[in-house]
Amino acid sequence: MAVLPAVLAVLALLLAPAPAMAADPPAVKLSKSQAGTGGSITVTGSGWRSKALLMILVCGQSVPSSGVTGGTNSCANADGRAVTTDAEGRFSRKLPVAEPPVPCPCVVHVATVTGAKAEADAIFQVAGHAVEPLPAEPAGGRLSVLTDTRLDGSGGLLTWFGAPPARTLVFTVGNVGTSPVKNPVFQVGTSHGVFAPQWEEQQWRGTIQPGKKARIELPVELAAGAHGDYTVSLKYGGKVMAEQPWGVGRPWGVTLFWVLVCLVVPAALFRVGMAVVDRVRPRQTSRRRGFRMPEVALRIPGLRPREEAKHAASAPTTLPWFTPDNDPGTAGRLSAPHDDSPTSPTDPPGPTAPTRKGST
Repeated sequence: MAVLPAVLAVLALLLAPAPAMAADPPAVKLSKSQAGTGGSITVTGSGWRSKALLMILVCGQSVPSSGVTGGTNSCANADGRAVTTDAEGRFSRKLPVAEPPVPCPCVVHVATVTGAKAEADAIFQVAGHAVEPLPAEPAGGRLSVLTDTRLDGSGGLLTWFGAPPARTLVFTVGNVGTSPVKNPVFQVGTSHGVFAPQWEEQQWRGTIQPGKKARIELPVELAAGAHGDYTVSLKYGGKVMAEQPWGVGRPWGVTLFWVLVCLVVPAALFRVGMAVVDRVRPRQTSRRRGFRMPEVALRIPGLRPREEAKHAASAPTTLPWFTPDNDPGTAGRLSAPHDDSPTSPTDPPGPTAPTRKGST
């Protein structure tokens, strides 16, 4: 009976899932560790996010342990290359060798352009380029970002109609040095796509004692009508401390305004044109005008105007083509008119006597 628990324990160990191994960090390898200006090297990488867009640069005054201290300002940005990783997070790209704007030691710097931040460096020497020691870090107070950065705020109705989008960059820093930091000056940069950030200096009022921390809030504003994916970067002491993505919606109010303009303006121009045409075209006049006799008011002596109007309304109307001379006679007569005079056939011939028409 004691064998059964031991067998069950062995089976549980065999059937238990293997512990997930930690993902390998992004890595970069170079085909050559040294090359001169005008040549090229092949840069390969692994451990990156699948289908990620990367930027490859040659940067000076940098080492892999401390990263690119001067930011992209110390890199040969004009000769950089972009590459997209495959489904397994690997890439291979040929990079032309160019001299960075600052002396070496140099590295080949690879960093993500969009999405979660990731970067890696590999030592590289540009043949014939000046080499100088890295600048010493300033003694005294040193600030370090302790929490993730975030953007507070939201857009409004004016932003929907193209007003500049604005947010507040919020983060917490701590003084890891030995002396207080008074009124530190930060650099806040905004970049769109693969373009380099546009830096703006902003000073925070206050003093951070050694070993203390402070909550920093810095305003960030984009240009009017800006939309798309932006990245807000924070730099202090020449080193990029944090980056925060910012998705800005399209100002649909501007699109609606132009649609209305395209509909209203042509309609208004059409109405104005029709009014002008109606004003300048010649008027058509009738060639033949009928002759109207002036109306003659019949007045009966002894009647007042109101009684005259009443009498005219009650009086029968005589048709103009029926006069006493051509009255057809009684409506009941159906035969043709004939002579009813009492003349005898023996009377002598003579002028015909006038007969009365319509007699019965």
